[in-house]
Amino acid sequence: MSSTTPCLWFDHDGLAAAQLYVSLFAGSTITSTSPGGPDGAPLTVSFDLDGRPYTIINGGPLYPQSEAFSIQVACADQAEVDRYWDGLVADGGTEGQCGWLKDPWGVSWQIVPNRLYELLGDPDPGRAARATTAMMGMKRLVVAELESAADAPA
Repeated sequence: MSSTTPCLWFDHDGLAAAQLYVSLFAGSTITSTSPGGPDGAPLTVSFDLDGRPYTIINGGPLYPQSEAFSIQVACADQAEVDRYWDGLVADGGTEGQCGWLKDPWGVSWQIVPNRLYELLGDPDPGRAARATTAMMGMKRLVVAELESAADAPA
């Protein structure tokens, strides 16, 4: 059976990124590193993130991160949204719109509460539209504010 593994290109500090990522997701671990990267860094870092394999290659500055690749995290509740958000923007990450952020290495993430999907799929198109409008005005998605917007009178 074949499998796929996302491979992220980093300049030189992919090990630090992998260490942050596995610290945020329960049951995640760095599985291997290989020597030979720039400035004594590992050339590759392999890790399991929330049950999925990833690889980072420290290949130098030739290919910077972009929004063309992102990682979406579905969160059970606001506490989970806040934990991932705070962990990924700390130490140099940047907040974006609609639940998007970039971590300190420029990797794009979308941190989404499961409740958003429920509100956007509401059978009442007015509720769904109000939730969508609220989402568009947010950076970090806040469940209580999304629900309040959906419940507001038309």
